[in-house]
Amino acid sequence: MFRKIGFAAAAACVAVIPSAVLAQGKQDFTLVNRTGYTINEVYVAPTKSDEWEEDVLDQDVLDNGASVGIGFSKKESTCNYDIKVVFEDGDEADWRKFDLCTVSKVTIFYNRKTGDTTAQYE
Repeated sequence: MFRKIGFAAAAACVAVIPSAVLAQGKQDFTLVNRTGYTINEVYVAPTKSDEWEEDVLDQDVLDNGASVGIGFSKKESTCNYDIKVVFEDGDEADWRKFDLCTVSKVTIFYNRKTGDTTAQYE
């Protein structure tokens, strides 16, 4: 089941580490880039937080058509997170209150005709 949402402003913080080195937290999800542009930075933070903290891509980028697994520690109990992406040209898109305890995949899109950035999640 997919749901479409629009991006909205948000700010928060959490320590997220690559899923390859985790013991699989219940908030782990895959982020898929279908925007037509490269994403240089991704931030994931608890909705209740006031800071984004560090880019979870670290030194990598997320090319159009690519995906990345974003993992959490098993100890993490928070479910509601905000997600922000920064494109190679510096433009940003973000949204809030994803229940990552129930979401396993987020695919983002950009519509060049309307200028809208949207996401589908399952």
